[in-house]
Amino acid sequence: MSHVKIIGPNVPNMPWQDRPADSRQELPVWRYSENPIIGRNPAKGVARIFNSAVIPYDGAFIGVFRGEQTNGIPYIYLGRSKDAIHWEFDEEKIPFKDENGRDFMPRYAYDPRLVKVEDTYYIMWCQDFYGASIGLAKTQDFKTFTRIENPFIPFNRNAVLFPRKINGKYRMLSRPSDSGHTPFGDIFVSESPDMVYWGRHRHLMSNSGNWWENVKIGGGAAPIETSEGWLLFYHGVTGTCNGYVYSIGGAILDIDEPSVVKYRCSTFLLTPEAWYEERGFVPNVAFPCATIHDAGSGRIAIYYGCADTYVGLAFTTADEVVSYIKEHSVVTETDTEVGIR
Repeated sequence: MSHVKIIGPNVPNMPWQDRPADSRQELPVWRYSENPIIGRNPAKGVARIFNSAVIPYDGAFIGVFRGEQTNGIPYIYLGRSKDAIHWEFDEEKIPFKDENGRDFMPRYAYDPRLVKVEDTYYIMWCQDFYGASIGLAKTQDFKTFTRIENPFIPFNRNAVLFPRKINGKYRMLSRPSDSGHTPFGDIFVSESPDMVYWGRHRHLMSNSGNWWENVKIGGGAAPIETSEGWLLFYHGVTGTCNGYVYSIGGAILDIDEPSVVKYRCSTFLLTPEAWYEERGFVPNVAFPCATIHDAGSGRIAIYYGCADTYVGLAFTTADEVVSYIKEHSVVTETDTEVGIR
């Protein structure tokens, strides 16, 4: 019987695998034994798919995928699946239009997220807006995709929309940065009445003294509404003599004021250890971008990019991961304050 309640729809056909006997028993998250679920050269003209987001749709599953073309330029491709594990991808990039129906394609697009709010699906990604910035689009049928004005000026990335309005406003996480491979970064939360005008920016979390997130952090999957607050899977980055290492962390945010962190796990939930996380185009990366979760069972499937080369799948339950985060929580003043100065 689940004690932590996921607030949302039932998804009984979501992918699931019980914890394998050889998983790290002290951690609440375990890997799918058949990882990676998306390998190299997955579609025509695409060398690698990673850092992608999926969602239940029409009794099956649909997703937006970072497709690294063979010429090295990333774009977003649409994929469909009956089981959320085996995917078929459109050959052409998602055809973004402006509000008048004219072609409006970004110069490049990567690390998309996909979130449903009310009856509309929103796609967020990183793009060029005279520097690294956030792109936005909306769809209701996954046939037409209308771009929305860029929410922020450069430099910013890692946009993650909350799956419902809070106090009547859209809320979105982002990570202000610079236009390079940023050696710093905190998570902020902003609000909007209409998905066009954004303000009331609040600081959410900074990097910490914990070794796995002591360089920078950034949003990951869309927050999951639970009886304990918003469950957030995010990425934390450390530096080594051989480059950055990206791990998956967890926190629980206040349900009505999400700039307030109630609990923040001092340990990672998953760090690169498997071959497909350690070895690839960019080694040592576990980068969460989406979850599928079932309110009835409390099960959670986490989709994450692996070494900028593959897509991996990991599992947990609301009970296990929330209990672990609370048990290992360490919060600071900048975590628990509203985030205004």
